Amino acid sequence: MPPFEFCIPTVGTKFPSGPEWLHEIKYDGYRLRLERDGDRVRLITRGGYNWTDPWIVEAALKNRVRRFVIDGEAVVLGVDGVSDFDALHSGKQNDEVQLYAFDILALDGDDLRGLADAQDQSRAAIGAASRRHLRRAVRTGRDWA
Repeated sequence: MPPFEFCIPTVGTKFPSGPEWLHEIKYDGYRLRLERDGDRVRLITRGGYNWTDPWIVEAALKNRVRRFVIDGEAVVLGVDGVSDFDALHSGKQNDEVQLYAFDILALDGDDLRGLADAQDQSRAAIGAASRRHLRRAVRTGRDWA
């Protein structure tokens, strides 16, 4: 897979508006890039550190897609449902770490970074899944259902 750099947010003075803009909740956690290549799963922080959490690795390995890169945020939620950075940083609640994925950078060998927005990424992901399903259906002689 090609190397991936984190997209660094910029400071603005006002919120953009209009139907072409998507807004996301800001979680207070560790920015991570989840990379899966076959049976190898790594979580890399923005600072370049390997932060491979066993809970997230286990979930990534359950995915049928064997090659992907996801940009997200590892968080621990407090009882109020708000991300709790101190709980994450302490390491005392590692079994409660969740990954909030907000960008699919690559899927099944396809680099999706050039796509305009999340809808295009979703369409590409669905298209890739459909192509895989079609190849599997053709190879096994089964119908789509």
